[in-house]
Amino acid sequence: MIVMSVVTALVLLALVTQAGIVAVQRAFPPQGGMVEVDGATLHVVDIGPRDAGLPIVMLHGASSNLEAMRRPLGDLLAKDHRVILVDRPGHGWSTRARRQDSTPQIQARMIDEALGKLGIDRAIFVVHSWSGALGARIALDHPGRVAGLVMLAPVTHPWRGGVGRYNEFIATPVIGPLLAYTITLPLGYFLAEPGARNVFLPQMMPDGFVQDSATPLLLRPREFIANAYDLVTLKEAVTAQAARYGEISAPVTIIAGEPDKTVKTNIHARPFAAMVPNAKLIVLPDLGHMVQNAVPEFVKTEIETMIGKIAPAQASAD
Repeated sequence: MIVMSVVTALVLLALVTQAGIVAVQRAFPPQGGMVEVDGATLHVVDIGPRDAGLPIVMLHGASSNLEAMRRPLGDLLAKDHRVILVDRPGHGWSTRARRQDSTPQIQARMIDEALGKLGIDRAIFVVHSWSGALGARIALDHPGRVAGLVMLAPVTHPWRGGVGRYNEFIATPVIGPLLAYTITLPLGYFLAEPGARNVFLPQMMPDGFVQDSATPLLLRPREFIANAYDLVTLKEAVTAQAARYGEISAPVTIIAGEPDKTVKTNIHARPFAAMVPNAKLIVLPDLGHMVQNAVPEFVKTEIETMIGKIAPAQASAD
């Protein structure tokens, strides 16, 4: 009887999950176009004037999608610049053929290929959190693509501890998919808002953030599993690439907060800035992890300052 009850409960949860997937995808449909690359299909939103100089490519962190970069920062930048927002492979409306294609190295190659297909030769990259490692990897492996790099609360170095036991469970064969296709979506509906609120601290989460950022897309099993793989493989990835940071030649601006408990500035931003030859580090005393939400005008100013320095240098070189 106990076994039958457990099986029945799992079947019911699986059915609820499938219904939830349909509802979530109807509520948050894709906003852009699809670009096919080797091993993935990337969802890309291209906004702003096409003839406004260097384009800006925005890459989101873990547990999110491109909408987390679009509102308010991407939309703000798009008033004066061409802005390309990308759902990372496996996130939002992007897919990837292999869950194991989770490292910054592989995703850097995919994004570089997509930008080439879009005709983007060089761009300013604006990256947040997990994508700090990704932005650094793009600058290392595809330096010709990177005119400049703006990093918001970036992950760059190995840290003590893990990334949460639930991520380790979800990335485990058999057990992970079983959990992802039964309890993750129903349970996640109750946990998404308090979880997001904690990431904003000490700032307050904006009203409607979970809906405006399409965060419920994360609760779909295939994305939740991809996100877990990204997280559990990240520490080894940054350990391997950290020794190369001195090779980054592009100008870099890093904006981080002193009280950020999600990605600690002393472990990531400060050591990274010390290694990169042309890096500018800005640490704000009251800033939490969601830099793009807390100080969008400040970030916009720093991006435009970087563009203003790059354009004359490029013109002189030409």
